[in-house]
Amino acid sequence: MQIERRANFLDHFFHLFLGALLAIGLTGCATRYRSDELQSFDQAIVAATDALLRQPATSSALLPLGAAPPDRRVVVLDPTLDAGSGQQTAGTQRLDRTIAAHAGANFKQIEILTFKAANLPRAQYLLAGTLARQDAGLRIHLALVDLKDGTVAAQASTLARVDDVDMTPLAYYRDSPVLVKDEVIEGLVRTSRAGRGERADATYLGYIATATVINDATQLYNAGRYREALAHYRRAAATPGGEQIRVLNGIYLTTLKLGQSAEAEDAFGRVVAYGIAHNQLGVKFLFNPGSTDFWSDPRVTSAYRMWLRQIAKQGGSARVCMDIVGHSSKTGPEEVNDSLSLRRAQYIRQRLAAESAELADRTRPKGQGSRQNLVGSGTDDVVDALDRRVEFAIVECGR
Repeated sequence: MQIERRANFLDHFFHLFLGALLAIGLTGCATRYRSDELQSFDQAIVAATDALLRQPATSSALLPLGAAPPDRRVVVLDPTLDAGSGQQTAGTQRLDRTIAAHAGANFKQIEILTFKAANLPRAQYLLAGTLARQDAGLRIHLALVDLKDGTVAAQASTLARVDDVDMTPLAYYRDSPVLVKDEVIEGLVRTSRAGRGERADATYLGYIATATVINDATQLYNAGRYREALAHYRRAAATPGGEQIRVLNGIYLTTLKLGQSAEAEDAFGRVVAYGIAHNQLGVKFLFNPGSTDFWSDPRVTSAYRMWLRQIAKQGGSARVCMDIVGHSSKTGPEEVNDSLSLRRAQYIRQRLAAESAELADRTRPKGQGSRQNLVGSGTDDVVDALDRRVEFAIVECGR
């Protein structure tokens, strides 16, 4: 009995000691927790979650497991993203699940809620997180945002091995014809990396309510409930700030799945117009390996002619000049990738000129090879499809 009491005392002392160390670090010059130790994915998630959720508490508020919480704090978890591509993946889903499960089991004073509009008024904090490739690992960034004043209350970063992490994009992102990383997503990425006491990104926070509707729609799309998803995307589009690339893209995808071809083409035209207006239009034209021929499977490429028609139409209407920039994954020699990406850009330019002759004088092909990879896995499959994109960058005419 005496040995058991001693063990319990030591366990209790350890929790308090760990909390005191974290509190000392936070009241000093440290503004974030960072570990460069390469761990398994789940270990890295647990370490980041522990560091994050202990930071806002004083040492006296840290509780041993099973203790009754004196003051329950409510946190809404915004689904985490791949920082490079802006996509939700099987890996980011696993990150979300592990954060919620570990916090629920080990932090009795904290309640983690799903990202729903009804949960926002109840919450004191918003948890934003990302995964980013770093050398041979994946960098986990987590930030806890105080919803009252928009400041970052805590930030933690750990490094995970990539060997057991599935970064396959979820259905919405896999099916998306374009890169959907806009200023809202960029704001989430910046917020996830901000130090304690810094302001969260204003654009990101300003669209949180709309983002919950978009998230509901995307979950419905991933579940194959396309008609319901379309209703949610249209609802999001009708809200202030709803004119976002994720919404327009969602309307395109759902109308396409529902066989509404005219509506789908109109929606894709709006996607292109948005991309041109914001100078951010990256399209996933997939080619046969080492070739300028489009991918042989018509289930993949059947919409390409329509895409090209809308890019030509919207580019012509906007009367802009564009660099057509080809990209490749990092598989193979750099000089081969440079040449291949340029030839693919030249092919897209040729196809656009066939749709609109005036674009021939207002477009210029360029090849970037693999120097601007967004994913960087080198797997040459659906995981790094965005690395093989063609981008349309608005430039000053006459350059």
